[in-house]
Amino acid sequence: MTTTRTRLGRGGRLVIPVEIRESMGVAEGDELILDFKEGELKVLSRRLAVKRAQALVKKFVPAGRDLVSELISERRDEAARD
Repeated sequence: MTTTRTRLGRGGRLVIPVEIRESMGVAEGDELILDFKEGELKVLSRRLAVKRAQALVKKFVPAGRDLVSELISERRDEAARD
């Protein structure tokens, strides 16, 4: 874990040092997820947030089950009925 110091700028802007941005794999204009809980602010890249959500869902999906194929099949069936 990296700990560094920065200052809050004009308009509440927070500058993330280049080393941390590079480590996170983010660049200017990228969407970030802010998680504020109990006085602590966590900044996540969108990619990491999606990866964590996928890992959480994966715990509840039985091995060998393909949810994407199931969803596509359901949508095709619905479209055929319309």
